[in-house]
Amino acid sequence: MEDWVSGWVVSRGASDPVAQPWGWTIDVGQVNQVSRHVVVDADEVRVREAAALAQGEGWWLKVFLPERCEAPEAQVCAWLGQEWTSDEAAFLMSADLAPITPGTLPAGYVLRTWTRGDVVRVLIAAPDGSLAARGQMGVAGEVAVADQILTTPAHRRRGLGSVVMRALQQQALVSGATRAVLGATTEGRALYESLGWRTHTAFLSLCRTTGPTEPR
Repeated sequence: MEDWVSGWVVSRGASDPVAQPWGWTIDVGQVNQVSRHVVVDADEVRVREAAALAQGEGWWLKVFLPERCEAPEAQVCAWLGQEWTSDEAAFLMSADLAPITPGTLPAGYVLRTWTRGDVVRVLIAAPDGSLAARGQMGVAGEVAVADQILTTPAHRRRGLGSVVMRALQQQALVSGATRAVLGATTEGRALYESLGWRTHTAFLSLCRTTGPTEPR
């Protein structure tokens, strides 16, 4: 979790994490994501304490339970009020980095990679030049965090996601990283596991969409 936090803030250009009794606070500075609290070893008390410090709209909670979990939604949502909306659970995954080739693209597709500061980026352009797939990794010392991995709907099931991930891993390795971490959707998890990534646990993202309500 510390690896994921350290690389995620690099990828998003967010603030340095501020240590809290229950985890970390990170300022993001976007309209739909002002700041986020990352709650580790979560129980009802720790989650409620973090939520109480997130009074305005646009605050997010990332909640990690202390034990390995596949479906934290029901348990975590029961601790919070209706002003909080949850996403589908995501999965914390990791991989050791080693030299790897991106693989072969379908005819007409073009792979581009570049690094700006400590962020490695990959773009796959479709034959007409439009966006087919993309992704990035924030590199923080020896750890790289994969972020914002996307294949556009018209170009799915062509192996582009695998090419993006392999290219990112190779570029992160060149940048000095030795291990990688990411938060995967259920759909993405299958792809990453096929590429050798290990699943550790599920976690839940929740967004405050209204002001606080009376305690239940």
